[in-house]
Amino acid sequence: MTRLPDRQHAVSLIQEAQRNGASLVKACALLSLSVRTYQRWTAHQAVSADQRPVVPRPMPHNKLSEQERETVISLCNQPRYRSRPPAFIVADQLDRGCYLASESTFYRILHERDQLHARGR
Repeated sequence: MTRLPDRQHAVSLIQEAQRNGASLVKACALLSLSVRTYQRWTAHQAVSADQRPVVPRPMPHNKLSEQERETVISLCNQPRYRSRPPAFIVADQLDRGCYLASESTFYRILHERDQLHARGR
């Protein structure tokens, strides 16, 4: 991402080069920019800032709810699973016909709650 002041400086250099007779393609090439990038930056008659950091991102559809995360934690804290790693817990739950989350999700949730180190007794 190019910061707004750098964009403005690059655009002013390109416009100055064009006023002095350089082609847009060559002026952009000197700054290692594509013509399309220059056009996108100047599309609204003024150099605009990069909008990627401020665009709202949609929530993933498969993200676990807080209740599901609590279910994973309570399962991992049951006496039967306290000293077991997530790989064992997930496999045992699958043998019982129950799927809560993937093994990596178990690891991630336990890590977030600081319960991933030496589990058990």
